[in-house]
This record gives sequence, C-alpha cells and structure tokens, in this order.
Amino acid sequence: MWIVAAACLAAMTPGCRRERTAAQMPAPETVGTGVAAQETPPDAPAAFVPPPTLAALDGQVTWVDRPVRDPYALDREREAMAPPPCSVAEAFAIENDSPAANARILAALSHPQASRGPATSARVGRHLASDCDSLNPIRAETPAEFDLLGLTAVDLFGFDRTLEPFANADTVRSWSTSADGLVDKVVLRGDLLWSDGTPVTARDVAFTWRLIVDPRVPARGFRSGAARLRAVHAYDERTVVFFHAEPLATNAWNIDFPLLPRHVYAATWEADPTLVASPAHAARESRPVVGGPYEIAARVPGREIVLRRRPAWSVVRGRRVREPAAFAEIRLVVLEDSSAALAALESGIVDEAMLDPAEWVAAPGDAAFAARAARIVTPEWRSHQVIWNLDVPPFADRRVRRAVGYAIDQARLLDTVCRGLATPPTGIFAPDSWSVGRGRPEPYRQDLAKAEALLDEAGWIDRDGDGARDREIDGRVVPFAFTLLCDRRPFRVEIASALRDSLARVGLNCTVLTVEPHELRERLRQRRFDGCLVSWGAGIDPDAAESLWCGGGPQNYGGYANPDVDRLFAEGRRERDRERRAAIYARIQDIVSEDQPCTWLFWRQEHRGIARDIGAELFDLRGAVHWSPGLSSVWKPTLE
Repeated sequence: MWIVAAACLAAMTPGCRRERTAAQMPAPETVGTGVAAQETPPDAPAAFVPPPTLAALDGQVTWVDRPVRDPYALDREREAMAPPPCSVAEAFAIENDSPAANARILAALSHPQASRGPATSARVGRHLASDCDSLNPIRAETPAEFDLLGLTAVDLFGFDRTLEPFANADTVRSWSTSADGLVDKVVLRGDLLWSDGTPVTARDVAFTWRLIVDPRVPARGFRSGAARLRAVHAYDERTVVFFHAEPLATNAWNIDFPLLPRHVYAATWEADPTLVASPAHAARESRPVVGGPYEIAARVPGREIVLRRRPAWSVVRGRRVREPAAFAEIRLVVLEDSSAALAALESGIVDEAMLDPAEWVAAPGDAAFAARAARIVTPEWRSHQVIWNLDVPPFADRRVRRAVGYAIDQARLLDTVCRGLATPPTGIFAPDSWSVGRGRPEPYRQDLAKAEALLDEAGWIDRDGDGARDREIDGRVVPFAFTLLCDRRPFRVEIASALRDSLARVGLNCTVLTVEPHELRERLRQRRFDGCLVSWGAGIDPDAAESLWCGGGPQNYGGYANPDVDRLFAEGRRERDRERRAAIYARIQDIVSEDQPCTWLFWRQEHRGIARDIGAELFDLRGAVHWSPGLSSVWKPTLE
C-alpha cells in the first residue's frame, strides 16, 4: 500500500557495526530487450562495482526477519479479540448525532466478518471526487489514483490499523532486514502474474525503481523515498535486495512503491519518459497491464472506471493460491459535484459517497437518503489550506503571509462554511498524530489590527484612501490584487468566497478563479498561480511531508525553502526513537507555522454516506480501504 504523505513507523533495532560499504553496491543491469536499465540513480557515484553473490551477501550480513502478514488473518485475529458492540443492522439504525454515536457505529462496521465468505457475484460502486489524471501506477499523486492502486497494483507491502508496516503474504514469501538497517531482502512468491499472463518477477521491482528515480519520469509521489536507496538489485526472478544509503527510521516506507511490468515498458520508456505521451504508452493508459486483484475492464474519462475481478489473481495453474477479490466488479464513478454524488448514492449508482458539510447536516431530513444510506465520520484527517506562490509578489514577504492568516475569519469558516464539522488548523501534521506530541502551535485567529500592522510594515498601505492597499515598486504604484485558484466543487467555492470577503476587510483585492480539478493540478505543477486552495490527506509517517515542505521537494508547489526545515527533516529520518523523532517534527511544525508558506484553514475528517446493504468496512486513521486488507474488508449481499 503506497503513500504520498506519510505518519507512524516502529523504530528498527540498530546494529552494532556497518556491514556494507559503498564499493559493494550493485552495478547497472542490462535488461533482456537490449535497453540499458541502470539500477542506480542517474546522479549516483560512478564507483559502483558488481554486487556480491547472494551467498556472499548472506554471509556478510546478519538478517533479522520482518513480518509477512496475511491481511485476512489480521481480520480473523481482530474478530477473536472482542465482539462488536452491536450488529451491523443495529449500527445503521443509530442516529449519528454525536461523537459517541459515531464511535459505536464505527466499532460495529469496523469489526471483521470472518464467516461471511466472498460475495462472488456482487458489484459495488465507489465515489471518486475527481478523475485519475493517469492510470500508470508510478505517476499516482491524487486520492483517486491511490484508490485505484489499492485495487489493481502489485502490493508487496501493507500496514495494519496501527499503521505498522508488513510484507503482504499474498505477494511476498519472506522479508529480512540486515541488523544494521542498510539492506532489505525480499523474496517474492512464484505465483504472481501480470494481467497479460507474464510472471511478476524481482526484475520488475528493480526496473520500476530505476524509472522512479529518473528525474525525467514524472513519479513525484514516490521519488523522495525511492531516491534514498543507493541501489535495487534483482538477484534472480524472485529475490530482490534494496541497498539503503543510511539506516533510516523510514527505510521500510522507502522500499514501498508500485511496480511496472518491465516487459511492457523496457523498450519504450526512454523514448517517452512521461510514460503517457507516445502511442504505445497512450494505449496502455486505457488498458494497463496490472498485477493486482482487479483489472481495468473499461474507462470513460471524466465519468467512470470499471474494474473486473482477475481470476488469475486467486487461481494459478488450476490451483487456488489466494483469496479471490471480494467483488465481481467495482465501478469507480467520477462525480466532482457532491450533490450529484449524493443523488447517485440515493439512487443506488454508488454505495458510498463523500458528503460536503451542508449535505451531511441536511441528510437526516432527506427521506431518500434515510431509506438507502446512513451517515458516518471516518477518522481520515484532511488539511485545507491556501498554498502561496512565493515567487509572486507580495507573497515572498513572510509578513504578508502572516497578515493573511490574521485576516481570515476563522469563526465563519468553522461555524458557517463547515457547519461545525471541522477543527481549527494546528500545523502541518494531523491533530492526533504522534509526530508532534504535545507541541502544537496555536492556530491563527482573526485579528484585523495585527493583520493591518503587518501589511503596513511590509509597505502595503492605502495611499489614496479608496480602501485598497498598494505599494510603490520600481517607481510604479502596484495594487495588492491577486487571484485565488480553486476547483469548481461548491464547498471549495464557498471556502474561497469566505476568504475573499475576509481579505477585503484589510484592503486586499482577491479574485476567485474556479477551474476543473484537472486544470488546477496542472497549474500547481507548473506553478501558474498566485494562491491555490488545496487539501492534503494526513499520511503514515511524518517524514513524507518533506515532499511538501523541503526545498526542491517534488510536491513543494509554492517554492518554500528553509534550511532549518531541511536539516530537521534529515534529523527526523535518522532518529530511531519515536519520542525524540516527535520532538524534531514538533520543531519543524513550529518553524513552518511561523513562516506561513500556506495559510492553514482547518482540519476536517471524512464525512460519508454509506449504503445500508454494505455489510462492513474497516476504518482507521487512514480511512476506509487504505490499510490492509483494504476494500477486501468490505462485503455486500449478492445482488442476483
């Protein structure tokens, strides 16, 4: 299971000696097609020599076994530990009008149903709030793309409901780490097939890593972690070894990335490193070769993606080797307008839908909703904020950014726009994350006097008394006017409108520009914006946030750079003790909050409508379907 932004990893026991040196790292490999697929990053030292044989490597290091878990066994273990507080039917009958009621509903729906068996002919519809920009797994960046990965990709690793990593027994035979934390060895199962019938091998792992770390390939969601590996070497068809540059606390996450089929891309990727532009790659966008439980049966861009269960996932050479996927078919229905998603839930087109605050509050009085669905809050925190382009005046000035924070009417945002369903912003890490302990910066609260004083200090004043601030720059009077970019979803537009009104009170002219979600993402990547309203999901390990906040980070769209933040992220990766790590991340949060490269607005959990004929879902801090066994934890009566 892969992550863009990460939040919890048990420290590995450090060894007493270093067991490898740079001279022992693997050299490039030449793939069978004649195309060089170097297994070290393009900027790696040239002193690499062939690696030791596997036997020699085994003799050099002391291996520590790491967990290989069966996700379904995790279900059964939980079921044996404690009974649910009530039945699923009783849970759906509870009026979800308080945190206590929601907790009871969650506890019942999150309880595994080991005796249910797979619903072999059932179909389920899931709501996507935006379409996938690409179906290529290593290009994934958006929630929709990561949801798709969880269903179609080869998943070597997972994490349980406590966010602890393990190797997935469906795909991995064994996982070992050297005692000094510098090497990981993974042995794949021999019964994994791509959807075109070609075996999945360790060489696919090494090949994929090579592409991810190549700066020409748009693999922004995975490059930060993968680039901390010195090399990835396939010793044979099943054994792959990951060589780390350092024994970091985050190494278990750095080796967790989706796989590409080498036989499909080896001969074509260098001619088109975008992986989507050439005719050959464009054809793979509509019908990619996949290795997970589902394959893509059909796609209508902007409308839906239809997934079909892969028989070859569970039955290989006539023998059942894995649990079959839970559903015969999954429809991922793209509905960017939340009111359209609600209507689709009520009519049975989808079985779950994300609800905006206004719809969540109104749902109990909606007869169609009550007949079909129930409300539930899932503990997946999302931070809503405005990213500032720090190359665009006046947002290069920290005083201006702080002034904006003081100008925002938090009461209107929290009470009116969010209908009381959000919490004040507390920084870059989720409110209940271990990563900052008790050290949380105070959220900005509206203080117009402070905002005006900071703007005055920065030279933005009202020279002509018309109520609008301006500044003389290079002998020319420039008004404080900027464009705030947001996507067209009504809730986002409501937020942006509230921000515009707040800023007008201190003389700042803000124009709200609404665009389609896809265009917004493109503008972010190209840095064609002044300010942009976004939301980020909380992650598994706090280190992955460096992609957003470190200078040059692949998802640092605003251009923020602070050497102290970069240094502290490096220290956090090297620290194995969780309490000391938390102190480091608390300091990062303080610095970033002081610098205000973004204006943080609020944290909000996911508010969902869920069909009453869904038997159960498992929820944790990453929400439904993101932790193992993911969507396989959901069941539904047969519709035939």
